[in-house]
Amino acid sequence: DLQPRPPIITIMGHVDHGKTSLLDAIRHANVVSGEAGGITQHIGAYQVTTESGAVLSFLDTPGHAAFTSMRARGAQVTDIVVLVVAADDAVMPQTVEAINHAKAAGVPMIVAINKIDKPTADPNKVRTALLQHEVVVEEMSGDVQDVEVSAKTGQGLDNLLEAIALQAEILELEANPNRAAQGAVIEAQLDVGRGPVATVLVQNGTLRRGDIFVVGEQWGKVRALINDKGERVDEAGPSVPVEVLGLNGTPEAGDVLNVVETEAQAREIADYRSQAAKDKRAAAGAATTLEQLMAKAKADENVAELPVVVKADVQGSAEAIVQALEKIGNDEVRVRVLHYGVGAITESDIGLAEASRAPVIGFNVRANAPARSSANQKGVEIRYYSIIYDLVDDIKAAASGLLSAEVRENFIGYAEIREVFKVTGVGKVAGCLVTEGVARRSAGVRLLRDNVVIHEGTLKTLKRFKDEVKEVQSGQECGMAFENYDDIRPGDVIEIFEREEVERTL
Repeated sequence: DLQPRPPIITIMGHVDHGKTSLLDAIRHANVVSGEAGGITQHIGAYQVTTESGAVLSFLDTPGHAAFTSMRARGAQVTDIVVLVVAADDAVMPQTVEAINHAKAAGVPMIVAINKIDKPTADPNKVRTALLQHEVVVEEMSGDVQDVEVSAKTGQGLDNLLEAIALQAEILELEANPNRAAQGAVIEAQLDVGRGPVATVLVQNGTLRRGDIFVVGEQWGKVRALINDKGERVDEAGPSVPVEVLGLNGTPEAGDVLNVVETEAQAREIADYRSQAAKDKRAAAGAATTLEQLMAKAKADENVAELPVVVKADVQGSAEAIVQALEKIGNDEVRVRVLHYGVGAITESDIGLAEASRAPVIGFNVRANAPARSSANQKGVEIRYYSIIYDLVDDIKAAASGLLSAEVRENFIGYAEIREVFKVTGVGKVAGCLVTEGVARRSAGVRLLRDNVVIHEGTLKTLKRFKDEVKEVQSGQECGMAFENYDDIRPGDVIEIFEREEVERTL
């Protein structure tokens, strides 16, 4: 019952060598730019049809971290790796990492030499540099295809797609569409209004609306399937990426999705797995024999640990952060991630942090109100970031104890949006109630929906009745409008903060 299926291609390469712009160029050459309001759905996978009619599925995974963690969980997702190397920069550390991943996964590789339009481009330098890592391209009489491309001008894109299609033909990829679906999670997140959403790549069978499935420690019933163009579809066959709605919790990237017969069965499997995972964690925490305990004590005596709790907006970010943090340290100090997860910072996170005297790190998420008050009582530090490099640099600095002056944010107030009005000449104005602290016109503001940050900026207006005012006290109502931002809804929370420089201590 096997039928040919489209190949699944992962684009890898060094930071700034143009992975994303290459994928965008490929998509825009093939995608009608009528995407929902110009918003790229964060689906992380796209289907493209070449001129000769071959269909290709591209994965846009955030970094190699996700790729490795998927492989570690046994999800062999990729058929072909496209290695992007910048012609003006040659082979870099992450390029080598990508080559090693592709080799370890036993997946054929195609080299895309990007930025060929730059005056400093030297593709032959790239080809020679690849030789050192046992990647011999066709021009060097090897068997790895290489294509010169420019994501900027679109040069060579067709050649690249044809090279991929050719490689796919050699692989003779097949799958059976007429069985219960099985697939892998590429990315998962907790979405406002839609609940847990997983981007799933179907590998075998066909996934349909109404199917009951189990994925990792979660289970669910397919409430809706959304394709890479943001349209609702009724089913998805092999190699088709879709967003799946209807999960009971957020799975992890790389978890395998299987369709099962009944809800009871799905529940049972999911419960069994989460129990097994709990037992495994507990076992890992308990050192078994006395010798091990002694050895551990001896080893740890001179190693200072910096424990942290991490919460992020999507699973991919959380894993990338944890992997970056675990690399920090030397033989005297190291970072230990006590717990990481997706979604708002909750009281249980604060409890865990307090017990281990650890700071809580929020990446594009916020603490909910009970967690905030609990953190204040217990003296737990919560730090918010939106750029992964800043986060890693700060933790590095903290771990090395060389803390320079920092710009600290002081939260001076919170306001809740009760109603939204349209005002001519101003746009949307939020009718708010200041719930704690004060709202100041001069301060910075952030808009939170379900404790996840969706906008950061400044206030355009702050009104009390008809008058423009400098500040509004807690318990009073006021009108606010943001500079250049309109997507506000009743129930959103506005966070008002001021920045100040302080000397840092850990």
